[in-house]
Amino acid sequence: MAEDVLHLAGPVLTGPHEERAEAWVVGGLITYERPPASVGTTTVRGWVVPGLVDAHCHIGLDAHGAVDEATTEQQALTDRAAGTLLVRDAGSAADTRWVDEREDLPRIVRAGRHIARTRRYVRNFAAEVEPDDVVAQVRRQARAGDGWVKLVGDWIDRDTGDLAPSFPRETVVAAVAAAHEEGARVTAHCFGEESLHDMAAAGIDCVEHATGLDEETTRLFAEKGIHVVPTLVNIATFPQIAEAAREKFPRYHAHMLALHARRHETVARAHEAGLPVWVGTDAGGSLAHGLVVDEVLELTRAGLTPLEALDAATWGARRWLERPALEEGAPADLLVLETDPRTDVRALAAPYAIVLRGVTVG
Repeated sequence: MAEDVLHLAGPVLTGPHEERAEAWVVGGLITYERPPASVGTTTVRGWVVPGLVDAHCHIGLDAHGAVDEATTEQQALTDRAAGTLLVRDAGSAADTRWVDEREDLPRIVRAGRHIARTRRYVRNFAAEVEPDDVVAQVRRQARAGDGWVKLVGDWIDRDTGDLAPSFPRETVVAAVAAAHEEGARVTAHCFGEESLHDMAAAGIDCVEHATGLDEETTRLFAEKGIHVVPTLVNIATFPQIAEAAREKFPRYHAHMLALHARRHETVARAHEAGLPVWVGTDAGGSLAHGLVVDEVLELTRAGLTPLEALDAATWGARRWLERPALEEGAPADLLVLETDPRTDVRALAAPYAIVLRGVTVG
């Protein structure tokens, strides 16, 4: 008996400026070749885009560290319900490889565990090491991940009472070189200004948050082709984070408020300078899952056009993570929308259908 197929009566948006009139899902894969007339077909109509990408999302983690499988599953399902079908897990203390066996859960691109300075990051999150042990830990996490390594570039230094780099520059340079030797790309958590100079000197591939970017480091990042995941929905919480430190660490408190105040200006400058900017929420620490569309909207508030913000969560993000979008033969991971998201990204918030590996899941 012939297999029923899903007919996508588009437009099917195959790129920022490319579209096809229709497509079909056969055996869980996208095809642009019309099936035989004898095949049973279910038709859905609307604007079709690739499943959304959350490029900074900690599935398997909460504010206290690794969570159990039931909680991990719920996190993944929450992201799926928001249209996120591909996640770059930018550091997790949990082993989430079992998720790969579930056809109904989003795919995860892992970065292994965070690598942080001893007692200089959130408790229970990271592999905590001193500078002499960083390179060995980088190699270990590169082999545990899916082509990424995550460094904690800066954190509060309780001796100085403010943000400070976690490791000496020479350590960062050696760490990035070691990861590249292992075939992995490197990203780093960086809030402040100072650590960004070290990341640029090391030739890092990406920086998370990057709230400390100024004119000089923006220029350096552009010259070296460094990507940025701003996580603006997380940066919006800086005032609450800072408030807890107001009395004990007033310099840190003031610094965090200043970074927060200029967050949109910082991203706008980076974007105008040509830095690739991607959608990431930082869900799974203290932040809820399912906020990917909120982050897309935040990027438009920071100066990206709706089409640019959409690309940062779909075609471009998938290309950056070396995963397919809506090419012939690609897994059918997609959203069907009632209106055109290229002109109004709010269309992403209410998909008509969510299709994961060819199965309608929402």
